[in-house]
Amino acid sequence: MADVTQLSPELVRNVQGLARALVAAARARTLYPGEHPAVASSLGRLHTAIRDATGGAALTLGVTPDLLLVEGLPAAQGPGVVAEAAGYLHGRDILEMTFGGDVPPATLHALLALLAADLDTLRAEGGPAAVWARQGHTAIVLEQVDYQKVLEDREVRRTPATKDDLWRSIVRGVNERRTSFDEAAQQRLLAIAGDVGAIGELAADVIVPNRTPDGSPMLTTQAAAVLAAYRHLTGIVSVLAPERRDEVMSNIAAATARLEPSVVIQMLGTGGGPGEDDEGGVLGGIVSGFDDGKVAQLLATTLAIDGQASQRLAAVFDTIAPDAERKERVLRMTSSLLRETDFGQRTHFETLWSSMEELLLTYNERPFVSTAYRAELDGAGERASAMAQADVPLEADEWLLTLGQENVRRLSVTLLIDLLNLERDAARAPQLTEDVAALVEDLLMGGEYALALRVVQALASRVSDRQSVSSTPSRGALDRLADSVAMREAADMLEQMEENEAKTFAEICAGVGPAVVTALVPELSLEQDTPGRRRAFAITLSFGALAVSRLTALLSHRRWHALRNAAMLLGEIGSPEAVPLLQPLIRGSDPRVAREAARALSNIDDPSAARAVHTVLRATSGHVRRAVVDALVAERDPRVVPVLQRILNESEPLGTDHHIVLETLGALGTLGSVSDGQAVSDIARLMGRRSWFSRKKIRALKQTALETLRQIGTPAATAAIRDAAANGDRLLRRLARAIPS
Repeated sequence: MADVTQLSPELVRNVQGLARALVAAARARTLYPGEHPAVASSLGRLHTAIRDATGGAALTLGVTPDLLLVEGLPAAQGPGVVAEAAGYLHGRDILEMTFGGDVPPATLHALLALLAADLDTLRAEGGPAAVWARQGHTAIVLEQVDYQKVLEDREVRRTPATKDDLWRSIVRGVNERRTSFDEAAQQRLLAIAGDVGAIGELAADVIVPNRTPDGSPMLTTQAAAVLAAYRHLTGIVSVLAPERRDEVMSNIAAATARLEPSVVIQMLGTGGGPGEDDEGGVLGGIVSGFDDGKVAQLLATTLAIDGQASQRLAAVFDTIAPDAERKERVLRMTSSLLRETDFGQRTHFETLWSSMEELLLTYNERPFVSTAYRAELDGAGERASAMAQADVPLEADEWLLTLGQENVRRLSVTLLIDLLNLERDAARAPQLTEDVAALVEDLLMGGEYALALRVVQALASRVSDRQSVSSTPSRGALDRLADSVAMREAADMLEQMEENEAKTFAEICAGVGPAVVTALVPELSLEQDTPGRRRAFAITLSFGALAVSRLTALLSHRRWHALRNAAMLLGEIGSPEAVPLLQPLIRGSDPRVAREAARALSNIDDPSAARAVHTVLRATSGHVRRAVVDALVAERDPRVVPVLQRILNESEPLGTDHHIVLETLGALGTLGSVSDGQAVSDIARLMGRRSWFSRKKIRALKQTALETLRQIGTPAATAAIRDAAANGDRLLRRLARAIPS
């Protein structure tokens, strides 16, 4: 398989954004008419994503069942939004899609209508590409499978997953939490229950509307929607075909194994396992239907995406595989699967796997709710029914508003922050801080930056309170948050954030600490000076010298512009700690990187920076050395002068450093009056050197020094020339008198 890193990080990120926007817009158009506001907003995001991905030029995406290809290379590997988009387009019989730069909104409207059309009807009319070509839209070109062969091989027929009006009605009903369907919908649900693929399509479609305006998933709501769909299926089967219940539960388990791992973990983590309240026995059936292979695949995919095992994952694993023997068997399979991935090839994988394995094996569910309190909870439903029979207070509508998703989320944030501030038990602090960090991840994924900032600031305040039992656990929680998928995805959205959102995200990063710089590397490595890159630069620079060690990931990048950006950041930071990181850059073969590294070193007021420049001037020649010298004088910055002085004072002008000294004198001359001061004294001392040997070198040295003083042109420089003409050695007097006054 070709390495995805052969594509530029910017292109990969833009294609992923395009894939996310395309799937969201297509599914929204499937569920709603074209004039619906949900379609309009998703269309706007798709238009922006195409513009960013194409950059005004043509972009061709090859489509396979699980990959999108750009110039024959995969835009991403493994499960994720790109694989989802590839599967969706391949299922619509599209083999290649070409965007011709900035696509007009009318063309996108037509494309979404095409993707939402009945697939069998499209095939009967020659396929999506043929229908699209007849519509005359030229900004997008589609290629498809050979429909003549498809129609010869099988008859056109409707399947349980046909996306017709009845299907859309069922999807809307599930998301609106309807408790019953009409007879036609019940028969369709019965047919869907017998088809694993149709169950998976239904789950995918009920997930789609449960996203934030920027396309981020609302995992809790998505999991609830999928469970609602499953319960409708099992409920219909229990009434109309009870003898098929075991078969349907097996189909549901198989379809669940193909969903996004984050949704599956959220579903199984809501409870409802064996022995708990599980309406319709859906979760229990899913757990029972997960064989060792499915469990291992779920674990491997989740661990590869997250990079670590969480308490939530351990709880789900304990529910699926409660006995120790099965746990060990599944973990052996998981380890084998992970070792075949890029994650398993990392040098520190064995250490990570040991900690993951320990957490997953030693987790033990504890009774957090007392028996008496559980009894009270069990009776809550009866009390609610009794209250419903009574007169409804006038304030009921206002009370219900407080139960809205936004208010409940804000209340959850407040309660967790209060728990964190009140915690006095050192044994409970690590678990509590992990829960708080998980809440931040959910808020970041949902685009709730203001609430996420509140939680991060609460953790940061615990870190600063050294007397608090949660100080050290809070620091660990912030470090894990810095390296989380949620933080990396939020950083990828810097380009699209509104100004107030970007400001809030920068404050979140400040609270998390310098470790967050690693998540900003994709934005920091961009070649063009985009708003996203500028924002990432500003966040990184706000950490000052603390960010230096975190830029090693950027310095290991292959592309020249990433190295150039690293040099720019290190120069702006101006810390002596940056000198060792800049030395390899200034010695490199790319003059663009060397030039920026030289500028960065000239901004560092430390003798080690001057020595680094001196060393590279000695070790290099040709265009690289010329690039370094040009970089030192390009901005006519007075801070460069001390660096050049040190080079003059530490060099052997008549030995191996002769050419370096001449170039340094030329650089001081180019700076002109900026070089006045101590530099004039150093130049005068240098041109006063005498030697019975190396006559050519001594003449070149004196002549270049005099020319440098002439270019500086200050009264001190002019006085030095007059003094040389009057009191210098014979050669110096002759050369000085030849300098025009």
